[in-house]
This record gives sequence, structure tokens and C-alpha cells, in this order.
Amino acid sequence: MKDGARDGISRFSIELAKALAERVDVTMLVRDERQLEHLPQLPHVVGPSEVGVLEPLTGWRLRSVPADVLFSPMQTIGTIGRAWPVVTTVHDLIYYRHPEPPRDLPGFVRLLWRIYHKAMWPQRMLLRGADAVVTISDATRRLMTEHRLDVRPIHVVPNASAPLGAPVTVQEPAGRRLVYMGSFMPYKNVETLVRAMRELPDYELHLAARISDDDRRRLQDAAPVARIVFHNGISDDDYAELLRQSTALVTASRDEGFGIPLLESMALGVPVVVSDIGIFHEVAGEAGLYADPDAPEEFAARVRELERPEVWAERSKAAAAQAERFSWERSAAELHGFLREVATRSARRRAR
Repeated sequence: MKDGARDGISRFSIELAKALAERVDVTMLVRDERQLEHLPQLPHVVGPSEVGVLEPLTGWRLRSVPADVLFSPMQTIGTIGRAWPVVTTVHDLIYYRHPEPPRDLPGFVRLLWRIYHKAMWPQRMLLRGADAVVTISDATRRLMTEHRLDVRPIHVVPNASAPLGAPVTVQEPAGRRLVYMGSFMPYKNVETLVRAMRELPDYELHLAARISDDDRRRLQDAAPVARIVFHNGISDDDYAELLRQSTALVTASRDEGFGIPLLESMALGVPVVVSDIGIFHEVAGEAGLYADPDAPEEFAARVRELERPEVWAERSKAAAAQAERFSWERSAAELHGFLREVATRSARRRAR
């Protein structure tokens, strides 16, 4: 469901588990069996919460679980006393530049979050507890190297998107709608999209994800006359149909680790108008239309370009082709190969 219940890390975890299980035996680690409702039907064990005080002892508590390697889709996993090699995941470095923690975390975790992101050395120390590290984009790998976080081998396992149906077959936009899918954290910069609507009075901006009352008021105040539709959560089927009836998916985010909504839209053949930042170029390539995240008028101008049927048709075709470069099956193959390398190196060290 595109209702805010499954964030990017959750989707990364779920889809890779499914695809990996087609290649190798997978045992999932969960903190609460209620999570199994949203997970593939695979063997599982229950361990400490990733935000609990016992998390550092995860490896020791699970040392009797037979495994060749443990893969964590997050950067944190307790490695003290572990019996197998560990590979962790760094999705992005957003919160070093934008330290506001997610609002749904407990208060003490939000405090630790702010302290942790004041400097890079805690991250460096955390990564040293693993045997290797996965990240989801070349952009994040370059940033990790720039900030000297490459203390362990880093391998890129790209994000992907689950299919939302067949691509559109029309040769021009079905309606003057724009879609934004994502959270309303400050770095997401949704205000730029709202202000762009001043230049697009004949368009509707559909905000698909769950939104707080405070965020709703803030965005309405940014452009009182803008035609904004707040969905406050939307099903996959309704989300796909909304995209099919739209001119483009839009995002003015200042920073991202990847950009799954871009792939979801492009896979349907719906163009994307996005911030001119490195990670979006990596995901959307030449299919994307780019604008300065601080320039609402540029976003409006890029949208107006798509009103020409020949431009929209060209971008639609390019978008679908670009999206085909990403799939969970390819990402699972990359991850499987890397995990085998890590497990083999670890076995050789133990043999010596």
C-alpha cells in the first residue's frame, strides 16, 4: 500500500527477500511476529528491536542460527559475539545535511538520532563492525568515499520498484494532473511544487501519501489558490490509475538516496519532472526533465513543455525504457553474488 506504512527501506527489505529466496535459502529476522503480515512467507527468527537497548547483542543472541552470512537492510545490526559475517546497508547520507529525525520515532531515539548525525565518526565506527557494506546508488557510494566512510568494501545494489501494471498507450497526457509521492519532511521541499502551481492554474497537484494536519495547513498557506488534492494515503491500484491519468510525477526534493517513485511512474510510461540533483539523473537518466529545486517557475516551465504531444510521447517512451534498467531480480542477483564473496572470504580467514 502507498499509504506511508511502507517506506523505502521496508520495500527494499521485502522485495529483496522475495527475489533472493528464488536463488538461495533465506531466513528473515523480525522484531515482532506481527510484521509477518507484510512479509513474504519465508522461515523467520525473532530478535531484538533495531531501536531497543538489546540491539547491540543481536549477533550474540542469534549465534546459534545456522547461516553463511547475515545481511541487514539497515546500517545498524548488533555484531557483538556473532558467528557469521555481517553485511550492512547505508541507504543515504541525507540526515547529515538535514538532521531533522522522522517524527514517528520515540523521543529518546530522536535525541540519539540528532547526536549521532552531528559527526561522521560514529557512522565510521558502526561500519567497522561489519564485514562489508551495501548501498543503493553510485551517488551514495561516492558520498561515502568522500566522507571516508569506505572503511569496508562497498557494493551497489540498486533500488527498484514493484510493477504497477502495463505502461500507458496514449500519445499525450490523459489529464492536467501532477502527482507527488513521498513524505513531507523539510528536505523533500514540497513547498516548491505547491508554489509552482501558481504558474499552473489549470493543473491539479495530487499529494498521495499520508499527511499530518500541520503539514497540510503549511502547504495550503504556501499557495492558497493552488488546486491541491490531498489523498492522505492511497492504494497501489489507485496510485497507478492516478499516474496514468496525469501529465507527470513531480518532486522537488533537495536530497535523496534513490527515488523509487520515479521508477514507478516511468515504468508506466509517465514522464517525471524532478530536481536537478545527481541521484535523480542516475535514476531517470535522459528521460527526466530537471529543474532547480529553488525555482518553482522552472518546474512550471518543464511541465508546460509536456503539453506538446510530441514531447510527452517522446518522454513517455524514454521513461519506460529507462525504468526497464532496474528490477528487483537484477538487484537480488547483485546482492547474492556479493554475499557469496563475503561469505567465501570469511570462510578462508577462519580456515587460516
